Amino acid sequence: MNIEKDYIKLIFGLKLKQARTAKNLSLFGLAKITALSKSYLNEIEKGKKYPKTDKIILLAEKLDVTYDHMVSLKLDNNLAPIGEILKSGILKEIPLELFGIQEADLIDIIANAPAKVNAFISTIIEIAQHYNLTRESFFLAALRSYQEAHNNYFEDLEEKVLLFCKAFHVDLTTNISITELKAILVEEYGYTIQELIFTEHEALGDLRSIFVPSSKTLLLSNDIDEGQKAFILAKEIAYNYMEIKERLYTFSWIKFDNFDQVLNNFYASYFAGALLLPRQHLIEELNVFLALENPKPQQMVQLMNQFNVSPESFYQRLTNILPKDFNLKNLFFLRLSHQKGTDTYQIKKELHITNQQEPHANEMNEHYCRRWVSIRTIEESIKQGKNHFFDAQISSYENSKNEYLVFSSATPDPFKTDCIRSISVGILMTAGMKKKFKFIENESLKKQIVGVTCETCAVKDCLERASPPIQLEQKIRNENTEAIVQKYMTKFS
Repeated sequence: MNIEKDYIKLIFGLKLKQARTAKNLSLFGLAKITALSKSYLNEIEKGKKYPKTDKIILLAEKLDVTYDHMVSLKLDNNLAPIGEILKSGILKEIPLELFGIQEADLIDIIANAPAKVNAFISTIIEIAQHYNLTRESFFLAALRSYQEAHNNYFEDLEEKVLLFCKAFHVDLTTNISITELKAILVEEYGYTIQELIFTEHEALGDLRSIFVPSSKTLLLSNDIDEGQKAFILAKEIAYNYMEIKERLYTFSWIKFDNFDQVLNNFYASYFAGALLLPRQHLIEELNVFLALENPKPQQMVQLMNQFNVSPESFYQRLTNILPKDFNLKNLFFLRLSHQKGTDTYQIKKELHITNQQEPHANEMNEHYCRRWVSIRTIEESIKQGKNHFFDAQISSYENSKNEYLVFSSATPDPFKTDCIRSISVGILMTAGMKKKFKFIENESLKKQIVGVTCETCAVKDCLERASPPIQLEQKIRNENTEAIVQKYMTKFS
């Protein structure tokens, strides 16, 4: 979308429509007094055409506005937010076609109801400011929506991995080794790979890798484990094999300059996950696990360890495979972070397939339910001193009555001192889902009534509660007040 060019036409169209409606003129009426065709005026108002100088003078004269006002790009206060968002270029950075939005559709929506669009944009801006929504947060939210719209499964990327493996004679029935990944980067793509001690520089402590494009040098932190190293190398292969130019040069990311970088980072990550966790191999292993009637936690850990990946990569890959190949489309993915010695748990990453599942991130500094298995695995990991603590439970949400089978793994964050993170996948329990999980009725599987946040939770006598249910209590007070008001309304009507 050519925002710079269309911005000028659209602003003029908005001004023309505003001036015409202020005079209570229809398009037909304006056409009659200017001798311009109704269709031509309609195209101007929709931002599709920009009139020549003589026609602008004519329109200004008939509408009792100045020529300078018509050609100025400054909008009245009631339409200013529309101008700001168009002028900012944010729409240019987001590939609207991903969401089925065409340029003409967007212009028509704005031109046909500018006041309502303005109110909507103002609302979005206010919400963003209230929740400290950053530019990066906006991009990542757009990406999550894109993933969720496709059930987080992308056939074209799966096909690209298969074509890559065929071209490079990679055997998908066995784990691709670090040696082979490095050899492809060095011999095929001309990389130089070096390992450095990033922690010597405090500012680099959170980074796993840096790519220097001018010399095609990949710098790897020597603190990363084999799974993380394999993922980084596989991502670099993805960037090269898919010929991605607009990309990020650090992992983890520092900032995104535009939405293309966000999207391409996702594409490369997806490719890497599909390469390291081949679809058919993973399906076979999952079927074996799901057939167990009383699996032990260690068996799930052993399943993960069959692949040279981190627990996070494994759980992320589940969000591709479960909706597509097991028809389990109501699920969520969460990554929680916890600093030892604090009572704070933060959701750092989330994904909801099909609809907004529980739990979900909260930006109001409320306390996440301490009964979540995502939190319990962190607590047990610290207590038992384990590098990988796995657990599962059936979580029954008090507010919605929905039940989820939740798998969770907690591991130390290698790049943050005394920081533990947990990765979880929750699957909505339905009749169809229960048929696939042979162990779902096993009595050894812990069941727990949970909430979303303590402040909104109705669970009584909760020993794990970290805060009183102040939001819930306020809601109940408001409902009681409303009920009494209705009684008075009825009595005195």
